[in-house]
Parts: sequence; structure tokens; C-alpha cells
Amino acid sequence: MPPLPRPINPPALGETPRESPRHGFQGDRGGPPAPRSGPSTLTVAFSREAGARGGSIARRVGRKLGWQVYDQELLEFMAQEAIVGQGVLDEPPEAPADWPELRLRQLLHDRALSEHPNIVNLARVVLALGAQGQVVLIGRGAGYILPRETTLNVRIVAPLHERIAYMGQWLRLTVDEATERVRIRDERRIEFIAANFHRDPNDIHTYDLILNSSLLGEDVCADLIVAAARARAAQLTAPKN
Repeated sequence: MPPLPRPINPPALGETPRESPRHGFQGDRGGPPAPRSGPSTLTVAFSREAGARGGSIARRVGRKLGWQVYDQELLEFMAQEAIVGQGVLDEPPEAPADWPELRLRQLLHDRALSEHPNIVNLARVVLALGAQGQVVLIGRGAGYILPRETTLNVRIVAPLHERIAYMGQWLRLTVDEATERVRIRDERRIEFIAANFHRDPNDIHTYDLILNSSLLGEDVCADLIVAAARARAAQLTAPKN
């Protein structure tokens, strides 16, 4: 049992009270912690080949993590309607209030982002969601907009013939129609990334995970992504030495 602290004795009559020390020596604690300059929580950004079932896998990941999923159509709608400016986000941001705008300015300064108004609005939406954290974003170059440190970048691929077969079954197309649909979607996505982010989506070094949905299946892909997301999220919250 540790010894009890000594009582503080009052001064004797006529004795001048001694001033208590304002603080004790607590060792060299160093300077104050650096202010947080970006998000403190993780975002998962999906890139996918047409017909590789990336959207379906992303939604499985969202359900397993309990995170909101924003697909390409929803991101574009939010950008066009300026919904973020209307306070549509449910949670308070996990980054300083001015971080999204500072990040946007840096992307434009570095010429890593097109100056087209539609793309700038899209980037604002993605950055606002990334500041909130714990979201899954599908497509629209989210992985190029958000910082690598707080983003898990995932690419879903599959052999061409299987992507054609999936597209044909999903949209009830002939083989020729499905082949053309896959080709057009792949080309449009490559052109979108090249024109607006000056990057190649087929560059493997862009991604943290590249998964073949044909070999692994949707559920195994989702489980692997969830495990990686939880590990990355734990890294973000771990104390820095």
C-alpha cells in the first residue's frame, strides 16, 4: 500500500505563510503536439475495370464496416447540386474546417487536378467526405483527390472475357453488345482520369490493393479490403512515438 500523503500544516500564529509552489517539476515534455493538418480517419476509394463487380464489392465493404457508400452517380449529383454546401453531411468533419479548401488549392497548384468547374466541384465533394471520414467512395478519381496517408486505394480487376460475360448477364446484352459496352466504359474511365488528374488508372503503383474478383469472388474481396481498412485505421489512431 503506498504511503499516505503528508498533510499540509497551517503556519504558526504570527508566521508569514510561505507561498505554495505554482507547479512541480514534471520533466521535459517537449513542445506542444503539432496541430492536425488533415483527416484523422480513413476513407476507402475504389477504382475498377468495367464489369469487374467493383461497385458490388464496395457496397459489401460498406455494409461490413458500417460506413456510408457513395457511388459515381451520387458523387456527380452532389457535385452538380452543391449539396455539400447545404450541410448534407451527417457527421462533423474529422479534419480542420479549412483543410478541404487548402487541399483543393494544393491540387490545383500542383496541376494534379483539372480547373474545369465541374471537376473542382467534384473534388470539393470528395474532400468534404474525406474530411468526415469512414466512407467508401466509388470511382470519379477519389483516390487521386484524397491524401494517400488517410486513404485506402483499391483497384478491382477481372479477365476481359469474364467482365464481358458479367456485363451481358447484368444488362441482358448479346456478347457483341456486352463487348462494346465494356470497351466503351473502360475507355471513358481512362480518358476521364487522364484528362482531369493526368494519371493512368492502370498504373499499379497507385493502389494499396489490387484484387481479381474473378479468382477471389465478391465476398473474399470484401473481407480482404475490410481487414486492410481496419489495419490502416488502427495505424491512424495509434500514438506516435
